[in-house]
Amino acid sequence: MDTLQIMGQRLRELRTERKLPQRELAGVLNVTLRHYQRVEHGEINLPVLTLCALADYYGVTTDYLLGRSETR
Repeated sequence: MDTLQIMGQRLRELRTERKLPQRELAGVLNVTLRHYQRVEHGEINLPVLTLCALADYYGVTTDYLLGRSETR
């Protein structure tokens, strides 16, 4: 599994654990719903600042989101 797919899978897991709709995360990031869906499907990359914002939002490390660490 490549990094984008791992990141998408982890974002999806974090979102569903908190019972948040994709639309809410799209709003937090100020992107369209389709754009956010493509992130979760591992189709597109995120800018570094967006990655950092998501890590802060979920209270995890960027390394966890990128699949470089199993520690949240």
